[in-house]
Amino acid sequence: MLATAGVAFAAPAHADKAPVYTGTFSNTAVEGHDPVAYFTESRPVKGSRDFRTEYQGAEFRFESQENLDTFHADPEKYAPQFGGYCAWAVSEGYTAKGDADHWAIVDGKLYLNYDKKIQNRWEQDREMHIVKANTNWPEVLK
Repeated sequence: MLATAGVAFAAPAHADKAPVYTGTFSNTAVEGHDPVAYFTESRPVKGSRDFRTEYQGAEFRFESQENLDTFHADPEKYAPQFGGYCAWAVSEGYTAKGDADHWAIVDGKLYLNYDKKIQNRWEQDREMHIVKANTNWPEVLK
């Protein structure tokens, strides 16, 4: 059964790209990984089709009902920043896919990066990249 989050957002009318990265032939966020598990297990964990919800127009999956309920209670806390697009790319003024295996939690927020090489660049000055990405978001969706 598909539950719906208490807060759902559609893409802004002016946006060319979806507010949540799902890939070309998918509507599943975070490559099907459970966003709550990054916080509770400190690793990417595949979610299940049995525990899913829609948030910002994308399907999010969870490994358990408990994690789904946790997400419902505060989706903005657990959803990846910048819709799961690569945080480094957003800081540079464009979008690229975020990879569920290249992630970091900074100040209680989940960030994804394109790959290990890009994640290494991002980690050289995360704070600066986060500030720049916050400035560019959501304009990069245009």
